[in-house]
Amino acid sequence: MSDVAAEEEQVSEDDWASAMAEQTTADEALAALDADAATPAAVQPANIFQQFGDAANKSEGLRDFEMILDIPVQLTVELGRTKISIRNLLQLGHGSVVELDGMAGEPMDVLVNGTLIAQGEVVVVNEKFGIRLTDIITPAERVKKLKR
Repeated sequence: MSDVAAEEEQVSEDDWASAMAEQTTADEALAALDADAATPAAVQPANIFQQFGDAANKSEGLRDFEMILDIPVQLTVELGRTKISIRNLLQLGHGSVVELDGMAGEPMDVLVNGTLIAQGEVVVVNEKFGIRLTDIITPAERVKKLKR
């Protein structure tokens, strides 16, 4: 990688780190406001992942878990969907607008291998798009959606 590309990548990583630090600061400020308003304490995150058990089995469980960490998955952020006829599809050109079923300001769906795992909001940092996760779908919620 050239020095210029490495420097641009470093700047980009610094910008993302800055954005994440800003989010953490905002979250802490909200938590302080909740505490000042005598409201119930912030909701603790749900225990989504299964625990590995006692300390003796912990190292074996972590070793097994490490085996899957490098398996690639397809991550998709979906703005919306629509159906159009082939006639209309062929008429699309530069500058055409395609209306999607998603509304402006709605959370974007985050899918892993086609399965909804979270929702989030679009963020822009250093002219690059990203997504800030706002809601994680628990395994129990996914099972409920399958039963519908």
